[in-house]
Parts: sequence; C-alpha cells; structure tokens
Amino acid sequence: MKVIASSGRDDLARVYIVEFENGFQVECAESVQPPIPLEEKWVMLVSTLFGCPVGCSMCDAGAEYHGKLTASQITDQIEMMIRRRFPSMKVPSRQFKIQFARMGEPALNPSVIKVLRDLPECIDAPGFMPSISTVAPSGTDNFFKDLLEVKTDLYSRGNFQLQFSLHTTDPVLRRQIIPVSNWSMAEIAEYGEKFYSSGDRKITLNFALAKGSPLDPKVLLKHFDPDFFLVKITPLNPTYRALENNLASQIDPASSEKQNDIVDSIRDAGYQVILSIGEQEENRIGSNCGQYLKAHVDSGSAMKDGYTYPIGEHVE
Repeated sequence: MKVIASSGRDDLARVYIVEFENGFQVECAESVQPPIPLEEKWVMLVSTLFGCPVGCSMCDAGAEYHGKLTASQITDQIEMMIRRRFPSMKVPSRQFKIQFARMGEPALNPSVIKVLRDLPECIDAPGFMPSISTVAPSGTDNFFKDLLEVKTDLYSRGNFQLQFSLHTTDPVLRRQIIPVSNWSMAEIAEYGEKFYSSGDRKITLNFALAKGSPLDPKVLLKHFDPDFFLVKITPLNPTYRALENNLASQIDPASSEKQNDIVDSIRDAGYQVILSIGEQEENRIGSNCGQYLKAHVDSGSAMKDGYTYPIGEHVE
C-alpha cells in the first residue's frame, strides 16, 4: 500500500488517498475534535470496499465499485495512520475509535469480521472501540450473525458502536435514498434487540436529514424500543451526489431553531438524541460522511462549502 495524496490538517482532520498493488485506490481518514486533545479521543475511518455498489443518493463514494478489500488491506490503512502519529504503534488515546465507514458498505465484506477479531492482537490501544455503520443490505444475514458473535466475544459492555443509517422514517423515500434492497425497520429492530446486552452502548439510528425527509417519532416507536436504540441526527454534508439529486440539508449547522423542534419531538417520545454537528472545516477538507476526494478531482468543478482544501502529494 502506498499513500499517494492527502488533504487536511493534523490538528483537525486529514484524508489519505492510498493505492494498493492491484492499482485500485481507496481513502482513509483520521480526525480529532478540538478542544479535546488527541490523548483523549482519536477517530479513524477506513475503507472496506473499492468504491461502493449501494449508491446512496447523498454519497460521493458510490460512483464506482471494484470489489472487496482483503483483511490485510483494511488493516494496512489502520497501521499506516497509527505509525504516522505513534511510531511505537502504541496508541495512548483514552478513546480510540475506528469506524469502518469511509468507503463501502461494511456488511458486504466478510473480511471486516476477520479484522475485528484480529485487531486486539495487532494493535496496542487500550482505548480501542470499533464502529460499524451500515444500511443493512438484504442478503447479509451471515455477516450480522458473525458480528454479534465477535461483539459478544471481544467487545461487550460498551466497547462497540453499531449504527444503522436510515435517513428517514418514510419507507418509500428510504428506498430512494438507499437504492438497494435492505432490511426493513422491523428486521433492524429484531436484530438490534438480539445484539444489545446489558452494559452495551445503545444501537444508533442515524438520520442525515434532507429537506422533505420525515423523521416521525410515532414510526420510530412502532419499531424501536428506546431502551435499546438512540437517535442521531446529522446535517446532510456537501457532496456532488446530493447536488445531482437536488438534496438539501434539513439541519442547518448555523441555526438551532428548526433542529431543536425535531430533537424535542424525538426526545418527547422517550429517545436519547444526539444532534451531531461537526466542525464545518471538515466539509472543506472533505473528511465528513458521504464525501470522497476522488469525486471532487474527477468533477473538475468547485463546490460551495466543500472540498476547498488542496489535495497534494503526500510527503512525510
């Protein structure tokens, strides 16, 4: 694996474009959350697929798909970013989160399970916590069966984060946003209640809300027990796919009025709610969810509020 380019800054977020021996490229990223120091929290995002076949309507990484990364190719991304910060390969961060969420739907790659099983022996990181974010594609039952086993064996009692990306409670709109066959809300709820054990983190239901996409607490309550599930609401980040599909964010990072109404309605239904509005500088770096530097390079066009950092040859 070779790092061929990067964008960003070390005190906030950096995206790396890496190339493997087969000539295919992926991206991985790391971020901190100022003013929280690196010693307290460090987050990585790694790719699991060469592109993504799902093609979510707001995600720039779904324009092409060239297959699955091997377990070693996934691990190589992690080890590269650790060595860059910590040559000793000892990660002192109290919370060290690795999200399998930069490029690719992780449930489509069984190698993710192998990586999850091997990582505790491969890295010296007492604060390590893996995070899987998924749209739960149909036909991935074996992946989720194995995921439950590995969580139970290695990451119980709050050491694992599982997130289902729903984006709306309207099933018709959900199919438009996530244009593949996937688990229904009832199937996600059934699995989630099996997955959750006492002491675990609640399972996250993620909504990157576009204008016109409802988030109905009555629909949530029909399927998801607030004892097992929490709700995360995020803005729609600036991407070329969102522009192409005329999607605009329902959540305005600069104004609290509208999102407070949404948050209050979900909290009143009994759910823990996370309103996740990150540093807007990360949109300009291109490190936020749904962003993909290669899409910016291939487009040849500028985007307001996104992808404005230079992408340069990576030199250490």
